Amino acid sequence: MTADQLTQRPPREVRRLDRVVIRFAGDSGDGMQLIGDRFTAQVAASGNDLAIQPNYPAEIRAPAGTLRGVSSFQVHFADHDILTAGDRCDALVAMNPAALKANIDDLKPGGVLIVDSRGFTKRALERVGYAEDPLEDGSLDGHTVHAVDLTGLAGEAVAGIGLSRKDTLRVKNMFALGLVSWMYSRPIEPTVAFLRRRFSARPELAEANVAALRAGWNYGETTETFAVTYQVKPAMLPPGTYRNIHGNLATAYGLLAASRRAGTNLFLGAYPITPASDVMHELSKLKSFGVHSFQAEDEIAAIGAALGASYAGMLGVTVTSSPGMALKTETIGLAVALELPLVIVNVQRGGPSTGLPTRTEQADLFQAMYGRNGEAPVPVLAPRSPSDCFDTAIEACRIAFTHRTPVILLSDAAVANGSEPWRVPALDELPDLRIEYATTPNGLDADGNEVFLPYARDPETLARPLALPGTPGLAHRIGGLEKADLTGEISYDPDNHDLMVRNRQDKIDRVAVPDLEVHDPAGPPGYGARVLVIGWGSTYGPIGAACRRVRRRGLAIAQAHLRHLNPLPANLPEVLSAYDTVLVPEMNLGQLATLLRATCLVDTVGYTQTRGMPFQVAELENVFVNVIMGGDPR
Repeated sequence: MTADQLTQRPPREVRRLDRVVIRFAGDSGDGMQLIGDRFTAQVAASGNDLAIQPNYPAEIRAPAGTLRGVSSFQVHFADHDILTAGDRCDALVAMNPAALKANIDDLKPGGVLIVDSRGFTKRALERVGYAEDPLEDGSLDGHTVHAVDLTGLAGEAVAGIGLSRKDTLRVKNMFALGLVSWMYSRPIEPTVAFLRRRFSARPELAEANVAALRAGWNYGETTETFAVTYQVKPAMLPPGTYRNIHGNLATAYGLLAASRRAGTNLFLGAYPITPASDVMHELSKLKSFGVHSFQAEDEIAAIGAALGASYAGMLGVTVTSSPGMALKTETIGLAVALELPLVIVNVQRGGPSTGLPTRTEQADLFQAMYGRNGEAPVPVLAPRSPSDCFDTAIEACRIAFTHRTPVILLSDAAVANGSEPWRVPALDELPDLRIEYATTPNGLDADGNEVFLPYARDPETLARPLALPGTPGLAHRIGGLEKADLTGEISYDPDNHDLMVRNRQDKIDRVAVPDLEVHDPAGPPGYGARVLVIGWGSTYGPIGAACRRVRRRGLAIAQAHLRHLNPLPANLPEVLSAYDTVLVPEMNLGQLATLLRATCLVDTVGYTQTRGMPFQVAELENVFVNVIMGGDPR
């Protein structure tokens, strides 16, 4: 297009929106996760609030062109506070027929559909069950369809760089990213800088990806096919320094911050497992901050090394996902018996067994609460959002240090893989976690000689004193056999065992837990809404968004969310008793609901699903309205 033609073209319409949901979809080898992540970074750089939902196959390279091989990445960004990645998308980019068929039902009526027309061959259509080409049979008439030869145009943009045919085909994702970035007025310079860093060892790949990215932007700018561009103003966030952060990264940073505030080094013992591995990857980059990362041969060795590091005075951490927790059970019991601080991060996924490696679920609550032999109580916490992983990790470390106990942090795939803006806290906002280790004897033996009593307890917390190995005069016995009160010697005495079991339980019961807060604009518990929705973990976003919708319909509903699952907040029974109905949505078959009934003696109404995907907001909205009106949640 010439300069004269550009000046003669009527100006494009610019639509200002308050929120947009975009989904990129293609084969698992098409780079959808990469461009989704880069678009997210561009959105964050523009100051929007955002939430994401990656969705990809468990296979390293699923069969190309098949429904089971489709990988997608959804981004929701807005000029206001949002809580989820959105239910249905406003725009869908589909790189082939499989991506279209797997995702078209989630595109809103009238939504924007961009497809790579090069991929819609007869063979590709037949492979996913299309008898006719959907680009031609009228089935997509309810949407704004843009059939663009993304593959061909990207190939033309890099024709002079000298790439192989295989590498040339790979840059089509960057062309798509450039086009969508132009459509939604997102800056591409952060992605240009990223590509130059990522491919610094292969400049030709950096040049090609940047060329394809700019070509996509320029295509949108010069073609008359796209008559509308969209703008979303920055969100009004509280003052502070912000960065976009994923849940696993926030967990890693929280653990690191805790170790710094404790004045000790962090030791991570871990074995790679989806979707928890990124915590290990991120911590392994932080050696200069006193992080020691050990990739063990299995889950048992990983937690054993972490417990040993804790005994030696470090912050011992192990990270795993659902099936890996089963292998760590015996050593968690050993940590309970030894009464040593240890943090176990479980990024939950669908189960049982290998289950759904890349899908979310929160079905490990009972395992965390009760999955050990004997009476082996352990504090359990769960973050509610990606940024909350940072604070919850610090809280887990605080409890572990203060009460000399292993602590389980129950994250899940939705929180771990999600991202959102995070306000970077000031150092003085973080708690002081320093431990005072024993350096001198603290008791007398039967003959009046000074001795170290490793199980003499703090009268307030019941925590036992910790002595670093090698401290003169403080040698003591450790191991899994029952300990005698005070001395820590091996004991088979029935009364002593009963005492130690009760001491360990009482110690956990004394963990300081903040009172549960209820959000209800209609009034405090007992004076506002008659229905309370309570959840834990990643259900916070869908529950909160659904409650907002219900209130906009003129109905009253209260929301509460649990971070501390063991022990539970002391005011929980009083809060639950103030409502006529307590509704518990969760991604299992009712584990929290069962726990609440057993501990608070209050009836609950459960609403459960185990589809490996987060709740949809519209789904919960309908459930909440039905319950408010006196109906069944289903």
